[in-house]
Amino acid sequence: MLGFFEVLVFVLSFYAGVHLRFSGDAQTVAEYFGPLEMKALTYTVVMMVSMVAFGLYDRASWFMDGYSNMLLRVVACFLFSIFPLSVLFYLAPETSLWRGATLLVLAMSLLGIIGVRAFFLSMVDHSIFKRRALVLGIGKRASTIEKLLKNTPLMGVNVVGYVQIGGDDKHVNDQTLIQYDRPLREIVKEGRVDEIVLAVDDRRKGMPVTDLLDCKMEGVDVVDLLTFFERETGKVNLELMNPSWLFLSDGFRVSTVRLITKRVFDVFVSLLLLPIFLPVMVLVAAAVWFESRGMEPVIYKQVRVGEGNKDFTIYKFRSMGTNAEDDGVARWAEKNDMRVTRVGGFIRKVRLDELPQIFNILKGDMSFVGPRPERPEFVGNLEKDHSYYRERHRVKPGLTGWAQVCYQYGDSLEDAYEKLEYDLYYVKNYSIFLDLLIIVQTIRVVLAGQGAH
Repeated sequence: MLGFFEVLVFVLSFYAGVHLRFSGDAQTVAEYFGPLEMKALTYTVVMMVSMVAFGLYDRASWFMDGYSNMLLRVVACFLFSIFPLSVLFYLAPETSLWRGATLLVLAMSLLGIIGVRAFFLSMVDHSIFKRRALVLGIGKRASTIEKLLKNTPLMGVNVVGYVQIGGDDKHVNDQTLIQYDRPLREIVKEGRVDEIVLAVDDRRKGMPVTDLLDCKMEGVDVVDLLTFFERETGKVNLELMNPSWLFLSDGFRVSTVRLITKRVFDVFVSLLLLPIFLPVMVLVAAAVWFESRGMEPVIYKQVRVGEGNKDFTIYKFRSMGTNAEDDGVARWAEKNDMRVTRVGGFIRKVRLDELPQIFNILKGDMSFVGPRPERPEFVGNLEKDHSYYRERHRVKPGLTGWAQVCYQYGDSLEDAYEKLEYDLYYVKNYSIFLDLLIIVQTIRVVLAGQGAH
């Protein structure tokens, strides 16, 4: 139903935008563009494919994202759609419009989509977006789902119950228990189950293979606990992690096309932003220089760990005094850190101190989106404490990242462990679509002043 109404929005916005651009002069429109039917169809198809690609019709994303993040996803979709539309207009001029008309059509479409979705969310019962899940197991692993549901109200899943399998000790609420006294397929049908989550503590003890196969063949998804957590939380659960999951699960794909696409995207975005932020960078540099009366450097250089565990030099506007670590001991930045200067406090809050890293991106040391690079002194300790920490260095570090938009500023080893879970999710699933979504969410985080120390 939503898709149908949004197709209407795209079609009507197309005609309205074109005619509004030419003040309703149908003769001028016909003279310059000819019949609009094929152009309207092409535009609508491109936009709908973009909407699907960004997961805007995935029912789980509705409940997990919330309305504000869904809006960000819509905006990211529209920004992305400019690229395929531009390519299409170049390769097939008969489908193209003038730039003014195209921008007007996109603006009207964006407003229409936001309006339709706001109305849709206000009218439709949110529970229909939740997947109905049946958990196999009642032990410690199964109890992690119960704990997650208590702490995360916007989960995109509705747990029907927990089925006792094998010899697991009970760690879940008695009211959620389902007796395994009949075929599993009957329990699935009674509970209208969409998926089965395997959360048995010991799979060697009585796993109902035949019953699971019957359910799978009848269209019920069967997922392991780690995959369930990854999908629902947007991070990899390190407490449940085992090496076999890393190399058996989907993701962690590396290909020449993927690497080239990401590099082209990085260079394109950097060159697009550089002229915009260059005047700002000049003003920041002048403020830093005047504050120190020209006695201290404007640009701060620091060694960080990059792709493949190789060190590189990162550039930042100096936000602390040059004597911040006179004793030679590396320290995390803290909230209300006394080492931060007055100008430094402002530029850190709005992330302007990070702008020189655009040159790191152009050099190829960094990507626009990726795990934030850490100092070698911290990385050494973190790799000793967490065996999977080095996996975050499989990709280039980023100016912004998934952990930065999903988690608070990290100033301790515990925070680094939490952020590692988000970083591994990004390394496993990174794509241009995810990068665009992270960039849009980064704008929200910066404007809200969240997480800056």
